[in-house]
Amino acid sequence: MRTNDLILRTTTILIAFILLAFSIYLFLAGHNAPGGGFIGGLMTSAAFVLMYMTYGYDQVKKIIPVNFRFMIPVGLLIAVLTGAGSFLFGEPFLSQTFAHLHHVPIFGEMELATAMIFDLGVYLTVVGITLTIILSIANDQ
Repeated sequence: MRTNDLILRTTTILIAFILLAFSIYLFLAGHNAPGGGFIGGLMTSAAFVLMYMTYGYDQVKKIIPVNFRFMIPVGLLIAVLTGAGSFLFGEPFLSQTFAHLHHVPIFGEMELATAMIFDLGVYLTVVGITLTIILSIANDQ
């Protein structure tokens, strides 16, 4: 018998949106300020786990048809290739650089850093591992 969980379902929409927005902020701020791929990935995983707890595995899987196990090797590959990419320029492993782009439409001036590509690899790996572990434990009866 299901309980009346209208309040949980209603607030989950708002809370998951806030968690996802904050995780994107943490991810983007990571190369200049505290944050980055690891904590951004954990925040994203927390939002997904909240949705799975509220709506159930089958309903969320219909809306977000992502195989999180596939994210692990993709993230690791991105992180390793980013670190090894510095060898192409005669720099030590995991060296990073940045560039300023002027007059980018909508955004104006932007700074691009190679550390963000590495953070993307970490982000995908953390989301993949965290959700694979939690969903494996949750679906084990």
